[in-house]
Amino acid sequence: MFKKEVYINRRNLLKEKIGHGLIIINGNNDAPRNYVHNCYSFDQDSNFLYYFGINLPGLVGVIDIDKKKEYLFGKDYSMDDIVWMGEQDSLKSYCSNIGVENFIDIDEFNLFIKNYLRETKIHILPQYRSDNIMLLAKALDRNPYYLNQMISTDLIKAIVAQRNIKSDEEIKEIEEAVNITREMHLAALNNVKIGLREYEVVSLIEAVPKRYNGSTSFGTIFSKNSHILHNNSHNNIIKEGDLIVLDCGAKNSNGYCGDMTTSIPANGKFTGQQKNVYNLLLEVYDTASNSVKAGVTYKSVHIKACEILANGLISLDLMKGNPKEIVEEGAHALFFPHGLGHMLGLDVHDMEGLGEDLVGYDEDQQRDLKFGFKSLRLARELKVGNVLTIEPGIYFIPELIRRWKSENKFENMINYKEIEKYLDFGGMRYEGDYLVTSDGARRLGEKMPKTIEEIEDAMK
Repeated sequence: MFKKEVYINRRNLLKEKIGHGLIIINGNNDAPRNYVHNCYSFDQDSNFLYYFGINLPGLVGVIDIDKKKEYLFGKDYSMDDIVWMGEQDSLKSYCSNIGVENFIDIDEFNLFIKNYLRETKIHILPQYRSDNIMLLAKALDRNPYYLNQMISTDLIKAIVAQRNIKSDEEIKEIEEAVNITREMHLAALNNVKIGLREYEVVSLIEAVPKRYNGSTSFGTIFSKNSHILHNNSHNNIIKEGDLIVLDCGAKNSNGYCGDMTTSIPANGKFTGQQKNVYNLLLEVYDTASNSVKAGVTYKSVHIKACEILANGLISLDLMKGNPKEIVEEGAHALFFPHGLGHMLGLDVHDMEGLGEDLVGYDEDQQRDLKFGFKSLRLARELKVGNVLTIEPGIYFIPELIRRWKSENKFENMINYKEIEKYLDFGGMRYEGDYLVTSDGARRLGEKMPKTIEEIEDAMK
């Protein structure tokens, strides 16, 4: 938790942007695994954490802009709670820590909100948990299936504009999470061995953030089936010649996230074919990282990276033609079907719950629904203080290759005969986390193994 002035200033800025009305920001509740008192590990809603800073379940924050009052709703600890959990700080004391004067029992929430229904514009955010949908629907006297009709686009845009620019305090937290993420990757590089099950290595990777009172920022991707972009299965036996993609991240104790990806040769040495593709991957990555700066759109960085990829694939005799035309037509997406990166912060895909198009796009950038571009999460013009990921990949997806070949798709640009040599290759990607600065971009965290030599040295 930051100093209370941080949260006061954040809420004041939000009030200025919205102007009038009542803002409701829900925290999350405990989510039962198989019965009420056996719950999943708790993850607080990132918007609630940003404005109210309390990492506890069962809370709702309310901001009355017109009356200049702020409220926290919750259920303070009873003696029964204390018997089971030990002595706890009161929620009223938490309110003091974040500069909120008014604490009200959650049982009063419905009546409190109903007093505003006729006279006040109420601003709510998109809800992704059924319990919060039901809470708001009851208080707002709405059918829960139509609650989304009340979502405030003005509130979403105001929050996105505020949270997309990271403060110095946030950058410090993100960098801590990135360094923990780095340790997760080093744990994998130091422990991958032929004959292990993937989940044996994953257990070592996911132990790292726990040493820092943190958790994973998303489900760890560690797979020899590296052509499957988000493969969360960890059941395979690691064998000679396997190429493994590790995409993982840490969430630190204050909720900030890291997200990095490494491509790992199972036996500690890249083959000649793997080296050729990996060096091209790094050329794409370096082009992108050198292109990131305030004032450019991330879509233009993505396109430039794709053109470098296409040119390299031409050199490997896997594609043919003009790189710009290849990218304009979307033929490169056979090898690179996803976007270059995304915003990063209190969510690993920061604020994705508010709507990807509102977070990663702006009035000047509309989503291109063409394959290879429709999955671009970030396209907007970059500003100083943005924190984002750079994550190019090169994949040989047998099912996709066979489909396109059978349809003679882009046969004037794709050398399907040469691709046959790569059908068992898998895929690879590399990812780092960056802060947009006044003179370009800075990679966050301590130095990570990146080159072939660095990765092979780390695996010795």
